[in-house]
Amino acid sequence: HPDLAAAFDALGPARVSASTTAAQRIYTDVSYEPDDVLMFGAEPDGMPDDVLEDPHITDRLRLPMLPGRRSMNLANCASIAVYEAWRQHGFAQP
Repeated sequence: HPDLAAAFDALGPARVSASTTAAQRIYTDVSYEPDDVLMFGAEPDGMPDDVLEDPHITDRLRLPMLPGRRSMNLANCASIAVYEAWRQHGFAQP
């Protein structure tokens, strides 16, 4: 997609959960639906505030971290969240 607006247009009415360290909800607190979209920002800065505040973002989620730790690798965070969504759906095959 050429920009974020085009990506949101292509996603249609899907729920979009943004991963951010500032979120109150933990990724396991969500009942994932098959068409949900999980959005992650770039390393090391995450997502800009204007993206996190976009009305297309329906939820903000975080992975718990130990106090004093910086962060986890982006690929690891994405893998953990996607695996949880897949687990909730009984590891269904596409």
